[in-house]
Amino acid sequence: MDKIKPVRAMLRVLDVLQVLNSRNGVTVTDVANAIDLPRTTAYRVLETLCSAGYAVRDGSDDRYRLTVLVRGLSDGYDDEAWIGEVAQPLLGELGRKLVWPVSISTNQGNGMLVRHTTDKHSPLALERYNAGVRLPLLNSASGRTYLAFSPAPQRAALLDIALGSGGEMEGAGRQRDMIEKMLGSIRKAGYAISIRQYRGESTAAVPLYAGSALLGCVGMRFMDKAVTEAVFASRYLPDLKEAAREIGEAYLDWKAGSQQEPMEQIPTRRWDWTLERRVEH
Repeated sequence: MDKIKPVRAMLRVLDVLQVLNSRNGVTVTDVANAIDLPRTTAYRVLETLCSAGYAVRDGSDDRYRLTVLVRGLSDGYDDEAWIGEVAQPLLGELGRKLVWPVSISTNQGNGMLVRHTTDKHSPLALERYNAGVRLPLLNSASGRTYLAFSPAPQRAALLDIALGSGGEMEGAGRQRDMIEKMLGSIRKAGYAISIRQYRGESTAAVPLYAGSALLGCVGMRFMDKAVTEAVFASRYLPDLKEAAREIGEAYLDWKAGSQQEPMEQIPTRRWDWTLERRVEH
């Protein structure tokens, strides 16, 4: 079959939805800068989403936010329930202990998807992100950690995807042997760190295992002026690894329990649009 040319307008709408989903309120300029759109185009897309009921503009600060109607877009998607039932409570405990924002991410194609984050509850978060943010495999701490600790065949396949997906690393960075050397250093250290130079913000991540299966990564964001890599390794890394271990063990317990539970005892959920709440029946 011939390759079908995508509808650019639809791609722009999806990009804007991703930006709205990743932040607690955005301006027209925020959206334009995030996905490299003209401000007039960003404004038209945002207003169109408002007209359709998927977004609303707050008159007090001129920021756009998603509405509950967006939940309907995911009703047909059965997300990994263990994130909410297993990972979130333990991640919340870790966030309260470390104070810096922490998150859990899993692999999704040529990137990592943030499944849960404590940004909203961290007083040290410079910019608060929501679940749903996508991170690049090669240029993020979580992505590099996941690549480093993936089984060799999976790592090779993921590198094929990453290096052929438009180029996250240019020039010498594309050389596979250099990437493999970097990943080897990450495996030896047990974690990866990525630095955003223009913000002075660092992100570190450790692998999350359930037995021998790599589920994803647990990460922490912090200011490199306040926390050097040496301080991170001595003060925060042990807690990050311990939290990853606890989440992995809790996942195995949850999986064993869910497999034993009769299907008729598992509550089904639907969204009550009038009351705007989950209803179990």
